[in-house]
Amino acid sequence: MAKIKIKLVKSIIGKPENHRKTIQALGLKKIGQVVEQNDTPQIRGMIHQVNYMVDVID
Repeated sequence: MAKIKIKLVKSIIGKPENHRKTIQALGLKKIGQVVEQNDTPQIRGMIHQVNYMVDVID
């Protein structure tokens, strides 16, 4: 299965609770942290929800 790298670029402070939980579910904790996830429709949907806080690295 293909992998996708996700990087947290903005703080979760002051963001809606469901967005904070989405970031946590993606495995991100600190700004600048990069995680690798499987490239599935579920993960893509989570990225779409918080796209203003994360970058996708190819």
